[in-house]
Amino acid sequence: MERLLKIFKIKDLRYKILFVVGILVVSRIASTIPIPSVDADRLREFFANNQLFGLISTFTGGGLATLSVAMLGLGPYITGSIIMQLLTMVFPPLEQMYKYGGEAGRAKFNQFSRMLTVPLAFLQGYAFISLLARQGVLQPLSMGQWASSLLVVAAGAVFLMWLGELITEKNIGNGISLLIFAGIVSGFPASFSQTLSIFDRSQLFMYIGFAAVALVVIAGVVYLTEAQRNIPINYAKKVRGSKVYGGVSTYLPMRVNNAGVMPIIFALSILLFPGMIANFFANSSVSFISNLANFFNSFIQNQFFYSLAYFILVVVFTYFYTAVTFDPKSISENIQKQGGYIPGIRPGQATTQFLEHLLNRITLVGAVFLGIIAILPNIVQAFTGITAFTVGGTSILIVVSVVLETMKQLDAQISMYEY
Repeated sequence: MERLLKIFKIKDLRYKILFVVGILVVSRIASTIPIPSVDADRLREFFANNQLFGLISTFTGGGLATLSVAMLGLGPYITGSIIMQLLTMVFPPLEQMYKYGGEAGRAKFNQFSRMLTVPLAFLQGYAFISLLARQGVLQPLSMGQWASSLLVVAAGAVFLMWLGELITEKNIGNGISLLIFAGIVSGFPASFSQTLSIFDRSQLFMYIGFAAVALVVIAGVVYLTEAQRNIPINYAKKVRGSKVYGGVSTYLPMRVNNAGVMPIIFALSILLFPGMIANFFANSSVSFISNLANFFNSFIQNQFFYSLAYFILVVVFTYFYTAVTFDPKSISENIQKQGGYIPGIRPGQATTQFLEHLLNRITLVGAVFLGIIAILPNIVQAFTGITAFTVGGTSILIVVSVVLETMKQLDAQISMYEY
């Protein structure tokens, strides 16, 4: 309570928080403004019979379920970020810009991601509108209505990206993560009301078990996010004139989950995109393409294969994102330049190899644990039959991780004002 009171006593911090809340309200309003020519009854029927699109809608903040101007959510921006980070592994100049270009290089890299968001927004908007028009959700559109709807939907995606950037500038959490968080939380009341509407006293113990597992997942996410391995570092003494510098011992914190919540978001984006493409070609006039799309749809809808693919993608993206954000070679060089060394390890190449070996082992623990927590609610759902919380552990993972990240940034700002 003391920390909360301090937040609202500091004028600048209070302004930042109210600004972020205002931006989140604007994003929620945007998700309720529908595009023209929507058949509301067919739209509800379509989402009631399609779990995959219900999952996509959850991560667009419900914008897809209402066919709002923000129906794409942050999907194009996230996809653009994934493509750019994958390209760093193919094009060395991009890797140099991202890892070694400093703040200017990182800003230029992010600008490329924003530019890539625009064509991706048009591409995804075209795919969604075409698919929903074929399903009869949209009434027949003229060429002008088609073009204006596509333009508005793409502009909505870019608008949400801009709102996320505005939040990030205030240093109150990550803007993109907070917008996704707001979208997920906004769906919780509907999930709870759905659970209450189908409540069966004979399944009371199953509901209790589900709640207990949810608490375990939350505790596990907190533990995983906070866990770190401290690597001791000693600095040699330096004499300059009459002053002695260095000669101190500190540590390098190596987090078990360096990637945070991004592997979950990346894995879902990759997992849902092929399903969207398959739905698009399911009604193709070419029988081979139609059969292939329907086969892939049935594969994705299978709970076992979906959970297996989800687990593998979370593990892979945890390693990938950790490799992008934590570079043992540059850290080893920085330690050596500052006259530091890890006890028992020679500076230079030996330190780099030691950090790489340790990073792989620690990341393995974090990646497997993250993957298990992600699919755990699917396992519970298979045993209990409770289907109200369709997003399950993914929602819990994102919500808890975003809350922890935001709390840390708030604590850092409070400490700065105190000093």
